[in-house]
Amino acid sequence: MAARGVGLLTLLPLCARRSQVLRPIHRLLSRAGTVAADVRREEQSSGSVETGSEDRTPKKKFSEVQKERREQAQRTVLIHCPNKISEKKFLKYLSQHGPINNHFFYESFGLYAVVEFCQQESVASLQSVTRAPSMDTEAAIPFRSRFFNLRLKNPSNQPSEQPHAQCSSQSSPSSKKLFELLCYAESIDDQLNTLLKEFQLTEENTRLRYLTCSLIEDIAGAYFPDCTVRPFGSSVNSFGKLGCDLDMFLDLDEIGKFSAHKTSGNFLMEFQVKNVPSERIATQKILSVIGECLDHFGPGCVGVQKILNARCPLVRFSHQASGFQCDLTTNNRIALKSSELLYIYGALDSRVRALVFSIRCWARAHSLTSSIPGAWITNFSLTIMVIFFLQRRSPPILPTLDYLRTLADAEDKCIIEGHNCTFIRDLNRIKPSGNTETLELLLKEFFEYFGNFAFNKNSINIRQGREQNKPESSPLHIQNPFETSLNISKNVSQSQLQKFVDLARESAWILQQQDQDRPSPSSHQPWGLATLLLPSVANSLCLAKKKKKKPASERIKNLLESIKRSSAENSTDTNGESTVSTQP
Repeated sequence: MAARGVGLLTLLPLCARRSQVLRPIHRLLSRAGTVAADVRREEQSSGSVETGSEDRTPKKKFSEVQKERREQAQRTVLIHCPNKISEKKFLKYLSQHGPINNHFFYESFGLYAVVEFCQQESVASLQSVTRAPSMDTEAAIPFRSRFFNLRLKNPSNQPSEQPHAQCSSQSSPSSKKLFELLCYAESIDDQLNTLLKEFQLTEENTRLRYLTCSLIEDIAGAYFPDCTVRPFGSSVNSFGKLGCDLDMFLDLDEIGKFSAHKTSGNFLMEFQVKNVPSERIATQKILSVIGECLDHFGPGCVGVQKILNARCPLVRFSHQASGFQCDLTTNNRIALKSSELLYIYGALDSRVRALVFSIRCWARAHSLTSSIPGAWITNFSLTIMVIFFLQRRSPPILPTLDYLRTLADAEDKCIIEGHNCTFIRDLNRIKPSGNTETLELLLKEFFEYFGNFAFNKNSINIRQGREQNKPESSPLHIQNPFETSLNISKNVSQSQLQKFVDLARESAWILQQQDQDRPSPSSHQPWGLATLLLPSVANSLCLAKKKKKKPASERIKNLLESIKRSSAENSTDTNGESTVSTQP
């Protein structure tokens, strides 16, 4: 087997002063013009976004962001560090191999550092001085990677003093913490923006996701030189939350394209290859081999499962160093195109992501969604429902997919497996909406709209942005944006859909009633979005349905009374525990 260099899980020598490092530690070192500087400027200007006042600065294409992140990851190394280490000496040592663009520390089964050099040659320089680990009773699998292990030569002689480094959490807030933040907010618009800020992927987490893909690409490249491993789904579509899985796509298309530009004269040179009966069998064989390689040779890859008979074959594993649960697929370009479409919708208006995150959080709080496959509504379906709702506003907040296709030029044309996946890719050519509705109004009317939606006869279609007759008998029909014959919500049962409708109606009613009697933010009582996330809402609804003795209006009134009682209890006892997750 021809591999990209052969070595051992690499070990870095460093004589450094032992000193305390807080976990997790996140610090970006940057010069003017770096990504880190841009992030700091963005954070300084973040906060409540005034409705209708969108940023007019040029926006990058999805492909441009992917390319920049991929190049960034190729200049980056991952280092497992001792629990106590001198950050100053650590950086001084690595700087011998070239200037460092930025770095940060995080914890996942130990302390790790992500270090990005300014030049990719610095990575090779570091690898050249890295030695193989010495094993007493075990044997090491030879592999030369960008994942290193750092040891101190004389750890017992290192002093323990270390100035406190800047800390930044890479996990979403607890239910109690989120509840407190929402209660302190000044308005429902502030509540939705606060939830978005707390749950969205951080700069560091995004960097780590692209680095993990790059490390897996190094392994796959041993079999398929010039292949690419691209992240897709929630990691890149702007709707991912902290802790979400990392979906990867093994892209082999570029390998076969090389010969098209290298022909001359009357001769045509082709690679000698193995033939299999179908593309699906080829996909299964490729993933089977990559899965074996990850299991036996991939540093940090554990719990590898080859799920090859699924509709979309995949390899599932945990990347222990990053803490990500990973799914690796191939021949899945439509999923990557769907990620690009959602990225565009999320970037067109600041209200889109805030509303999607809050609806997902509300759904998870009431067990409408689940991380376990089943008859539940998925986050993807909820996102499409929000996009459809925003297309139905007057004037529309988001354009239809068909309209985006009319704006496309020749460079945007994209046909995948016979499906028309064409739409404009340049965000700057899409005219922003003139709609100035507040998030508070949109949240309330989302619940009203779908609380009264004719699910029994109509389907949801973001291509045209209008209701259509259902082509099948599934309780919930949401047309796949590109594979239009597919229903992305075919798994949803009638009981789960009815639960969604009931909760949507009652949530709309609660928000309407609170307009008339809203507590002041200083009272620290649950209100607005916080009220909708209370476990008592779902529990009371469930109990009311079981009794079936009272009309809906009376049940809702009793529900609100229970909320008020919970509010009084929470104001005197702040140690109550929630049994329902509020993770979106």
